[in-house]
Amino acid sequence: MKRNTFLLLAVLLAGCDNGQISSFAHSPGVKLLAKAGEQILTKANSTTGAIPPTTKSNRAVDLVYGKTTVGHRDFANAKKVLPQVFAGMEEDFYCGCSYTGKDVAFASCGYVPRKNEDRASRIEWEHVVPAWVIGHQRQCWQNGGRGNCTATDAVFQKAEGDLNNLVPAVGEVNGDRSNFSYGAWTRNPEPMYGQCKTIVDFKYKRTQPREEVRGRAARITLYMHETYGLSMSKQDKQLMCAWAKTYPVDDWELKRNERIVGWQGSGNPLVTDHQKMSEICG
Repeated sequence: MKRNTFLLLAVLLAGCDNGQISSFAHSPGVKLLAKAGEQILTKANSTTGAIPPTTKSNRAVDLVYGKTTVGHRDFANAKKVLPQVFAGMEEDFYCGCSYTGKDVAFASCGYVPRKNEDRASRIEWEHVVPAWVIGHQRQCWQNGGRGNCTATDAVFQKAEGDLNNLVPAVGEVNGDRSNFSYGAWTRNPEPMYGQCKTIVDFKYKRTQPREEVRGRAARITLYMHETYGLSMSKQDKQLMCAWAKTYPVDDWELKRNERIVGWQGSGNPLVTDHQKMSEICG
C-alpha cells in the first residue's frame, strides 16, 4: 500500500510544471509521503542488495566499455583494446623484445630472466606513471588501496585506464620496476636481464630505462602529471623535461599516438604540440 502511494506521488509530480511542483512539494502531506517513500527504498535496497543509481552513474562518468566505442576506459577495458593499439608494433618497452600475443621472444632481444622466468616469458601492460602515483594521494587509496580506487573513484578509473600511459613490458621487468620513479645514474649499466639495457636499483627504489625510450617515458610522465594534477618533485620534472628535449619524438610515438586518438578520442599533446611542451618545460 505504501509503495503504491509513493508511486502515485511520482505520477502527480510528473504532470506538474515547475511552479506547481515547488508549491506542491512543500506541502505537509507530500513531505510525509516523501519521507515514507525514502524509508521504503532504503528498506528495499538493504533487503535486495540493490545499488543506488547515483553510485552506478558516478562509476560510469567519462568511461566507455565497448571494444569499438571511442572514449576513455577503465584499466580492465583498456587491456582489451591495447593489442590493437600496438598491432604491428609488438616490441617491449624496456628491453626491445618482440612478442606474439603475450609470449616474449627472449632471443629477439637477448633477454635472460633475472629471477622469475615464468613472469619474464609474458607481456604485461605497464603503467609508465605507476598506479600508486596516480592513486596514493586520493581518499579512495587511503580507505582501501588500489582495489578501492578501481571500484569507486571515477577519476582514478579514467587515469588508470588512460591508453597514453600504458605500454607493453616484459612481466619480470614490470614487476621489478614496481612503483619506482625513473632516474639516470650510470652510463654503463651492469646488465640485469641479459642484453636488456634497463636496470632497477632496488636499494634506492629507482629505474633507469634504456635510452631508446627515455623521451617517450618523459612525455608520457609529463602528460599524466599535467592531465590529472599529480605532484612531481622539481628534480623529477627537470629530468623529464631534459629527456623530452634530448630524445625527440620518433615514428613509434607518432603512430602509437594516432592510434590512441582513434580508440580514446584524445592522445598525448606533448607528442604533437611543441608549444604545449614549451609551456610545461620552458
